[in-house]
Amino acid sequence: MRIVFFTRVLFFCWIVFHLSAQATFQLNEALFQKVQERFGVEASKRVRDWQEVIDDNKNSSTADQLYEVNRFFNRLEFVDDLKHWNKNDYWATPVEFLSTNGGDCEDFSIAKYFSLRALGVPTEKLRLMYVKALNYNMAHMVLAYYETPRSIPLVLDNLNKDILPANKRRDLRPVYSFNGDGLWMAKEQGRGIQVQKGGNNDLWEDLNKRMLQELNNKEDK
Repeated sequence: MRIVFFTRVLFFCWIVFHLSAQATFQLNEALFQKVQERFGVEASKRVRDWQEVIDDNKNSSTADQLYEVNRFFNRLEFVDDLKHWNKNDYWATPVEFLSTNGGDCEDFSIAKYFSLRALGVPTEKLRLMYVKALNYNMAHMVLAYYETPRSIPLVLDNLNKDILPANKRRDLRPVYSFNGDGLWMAKEQGRGIQVQKGGNNDLWEDLNKRMLQELNNKEDK
């Protein structure tokens, strides 16, 4: 995984608005059929299971939503981008992640983020966070959940499958985090200092474009 210190913050465009603004997150039969034709019956079932997780947890407590989303995606396999996509860095959509039954840490974190947004968790409570995984001496991404602006975040991770407060994850060193509201440089285990608002990034724009195409059942151009 290549880590890039973005000079412009990543922003969430149409697809994020779609997931957060709609009363119901609903994948359709055409998408399930498309996945089955390309990747097989088991792949289509995994995508259907994602829909069921969202449907079954709409009215659950936030704690249960975090647990179920984290558990659901952590069943998938870790696969390096170069091996999986023949690219140094590729951000898969949740459908691509589920269809191919694997991805890297960014794919785990992104899929969890979109799922929790679909369940109604506010953007300001979620951060995609780049860290250094000290036990592996490598760059890594996790999803952080902040109950309040001053809370120590809970960490949703594919390396350690337990959801723990960041101050209990001494194996992770925060670098920076982002969401639709801005980019924050790390400050110990807390919320950090916001350094930029607005902007865009090619990887994120490409991810959002592919998610929109999936929902509209269009082929890549």
